Amino acid sequence: MGTTAPALQAGTWNVDPSHSRIGFRVKHLGISTVRGDFGTYQGSLLIAEDGSLTAQGTVTVDSIDTSDQQRDGHLKSPDFFDIENHPELAFTSTSITAAGDETFEIAGDLTMHGITKPVTLKAEVGGAETDPFGNDRIGLEVTGEISRDEYGMKFNQALGSGNLAVSDKVKLDLDISAIKQS
Repeated sequence: MGTTAPALQAGTWNVDPSHSRIGFRVKHLGISTVRGDFGTYQGSLLIAEDGSLTAQGTVTVDSIDTSDQQRDGHLKSPDFFDIENHPELAFTSTSITAAGDETFEIAGDLTMHGITKPVTLKAEVGGAETDPFGNDRIGLEVTGEISRDEYGMKFNQALGSGNLAVSDKVKLDLDISAIKQS
């Protein structure tokens, strides 16, 4: 599955949460953007000897932070993520293909709110480097877009202008620093 990763060593690369960010953004009232992050997550990228790539990750939904505790509580409720029944988000790649010298398309299955759907993400390699402690690292910027409705998150409110309180489209923004493990 996938393609060759130029200049990246074969092995397992684990996401370093202290140097990474799993975020999202969504339009509020059709006029402004609300951003949020998840503080607890794990992920890995496996680069096989033949250069093929696979990626996976999970997010603990209870770690959501939009800088507003009331909104975070509502997002954890059955109106949105329903963390009592669906405490994690999960992603597993099905293919990773080169889209350019340093860019890739990552097709995979995203499970959210108990529903699994295919999604395609775009990744740009920021580079590879050895940190001051001797760890080999790679950096990636990953983006994508999903529909809340496709994952059963239908809560909304129509406004007099025709806008909705919360957009159906959610943009994903991941800044990843991964450390080579093996």
